[in-house]
Amino acid sequence: MTNTYSDVWDLEVFFKGGSSSPEFADHLKAASEEIAIFKQEVADWKPNAQPNQSSKLEYLVERFEGAAKKVRQAGAFVSCLHAQNTDDKKAGQLKATVTELSASLQTALTIFDQKLSSFSPDVWNGLLQDGLLKELRFVLTERRKRAAERLSEKEESAINALSVDGYHGWGQMYDLLVGTTKIQYKEESLSVGQAANKMSDADRSVRKGVFKAWEKAWKEKEDFYAKTLNHLAGFRLNVYKLRSWEDVLKEPLDINRMKRETLDAMWEVISENKEPFVRFLNRKAHLLGLKKLSWYDLDAPIGNAESKMSYQQGADFIVENFAQFGTEMAGFAKKAFEDHWIEAEDRPGKAPGGFHTFFPESSQSRIFMTYSGSPANVSTLAHELGHGFHTYAMRDLHLLNRNYAMNVAETASTFAEMIVSDAAVKNAQTKEEKLGLLEDKIQRSIALLMNIHARFLFETQFYEERKQGVVSPERLAELMKHAQEEAYAGALEEYHPLFWASKLHFFITGVPFYNFPYTFGYLFSVGIYAMALESGKGYEKKYIAILKDSASMTVEELAQKHLNVDLTEKDFWEKAVRMCVEDVEEFLALTE
Repeated sequence: MTNTYSDVWDLEVFFKGGSSSPEFADHLKAASEEIAIFKQEVADWKPNAQPNQSSKLEYLVERFEGAAKKVRQAGAFVSCLHAQNTDDKKAGQLKATVTELSASLQTALTIFDQKLSSFSPDVWNGLLQDGLLKELRFVLTERRKRAAERLSEKEESAINALSVDGYHGWGQMYDLLVGTTKIQYKEESLSVGQAANKMSDADRSVRKGVFKAWEKAWKEKEDFYAKTLNHLAGFRLNVYKLRSWEDVLKEPLDINRMKRETLDAMWEVISENKEPFVRFLNRKAHLLGLKKLSWYDLDAPIGNAESKMSYQQGADFIVENFAQFGTEMAGFAKKAFEDHWIEAEDRPGKAPGGFHTFFPESSQSRIFMTYSGSPANVSTLAHELGHGFHTYAMRDLHLLNRNYAMNVAETASTFAEMIVSDAAVKNAQTKEEKLGLLEDKIQRSIALLMNIHARFLFETQFYEERKQGVVSPERLAELMKHAQEEAYAGALEEYHPLFWASKLHFFITGVPFYNFPYTFGYLFSVGIYAMALESGKGYEKKYIAILKDSASMTVEELAQKHLNVDLTEKDFWEKAVRMCVEDVEEFLALTE
């Protein structure tokens, strides 16, 4: 007899009583106290004046871990409360409290990092010879190096303080503008999210009509969006100038722990291999009865054979196919389903989208999504379980050795998704169903190798021009169109010049250049997946080892150690892109 899995998660195991939980109120108080102690200890610390620095540094690191676990536990709980019920006003207030706690911890960390940079190289190397400090060698040295490349503690604190009402203020202004933007289509007044969903309507006249209304809506406020984008970039460029950073990609590359040569090799291989994807886009146009696709045809469905799976069937399908790869991954997914770690019920009042979050004090994951039975839902569920498996693989490590960057964050999730979408294509009952599933897979490659490429080309060019002064909305649209033409290799009839205004990613203040890490993570996991297929069933152990090391070395070191490849050379990327091209070739053969 099979289990019947619940599609509603259990949050009571963490704190009883939801957003009114007295237990959670106590937890926030405890977190605040832990931060205050860490802050005081860091302030009193005189790195070069006290004997036996290694035990003092070890003590501070442990205090940090205790405070950070409390803050992250709180952050995870609050994001779950808000997602399961967007009308929970109390959860919104708690979110603000957790943000304040997080900022307070960050301030203490900035001072901690500055003090790390005050040790001489010899003393520093002496400190990292054994025990916990040896284990944290990479991450502590990275923090010290980054602090040394910045301005003084006083200046960096001033930048942080000013960015709240400056830099981050402009980011919030964008969110506010988008929230008030309405797309007028026929008699309907659509929100941005609702209009975006209509771009995949089977009726071309609907897609085209919504797209025209979409362009009009962004055009009406283009001056506001341009001003916002210019100020965000201007703030960032001025900070870089003060720190004497010449290259705008320095910070994003540092954050992602990767070299410029790796990024260049990846984009070069992608640029050289556009032709098969252009053939796919042309074939899709032909199947839709068009000469050429336009921007609003990219998500148009092909055929109408959509397979549906109940939540139970979807869960069983994922566990079964994870098991083909390895027992640990299947065991983790099974536990997530059995222990009510997943909120998937299709009901009103939930937040859109999906995410994975981790409760470090409880060593448990929670996954949020809305499941309605489509193949895309099964993919999303596998994707988020992949994120969960990544944190599971790192569960025994010190918190500082678990902070993986965005480019490798997408590796485990994409890997899990690939296992499931490959199995779905192989199990398709009819030619039409197989085509639909294949097209879904190829669309992901198009998004990551063409759409993201356009974003990267646009942003790189925009930053160069912004150094010279403010860039007008007309020029932004021009840059965007050129970038899209290059990235899609001229395959489309009509482009989306106002994409610079409508894409949230350009306005995110947390991470600069929120584009290339997606493509890196996608191709990196495709490359690992190719090796897993070659090796057969015994690969899971190797795979877990890669995940465990993903936050304590650069991506080049990670690939060299575990895959024996050089990411600054083109070979690895060519192999990964080749796998994406194989899907295209199968699609073209099926639609001859």
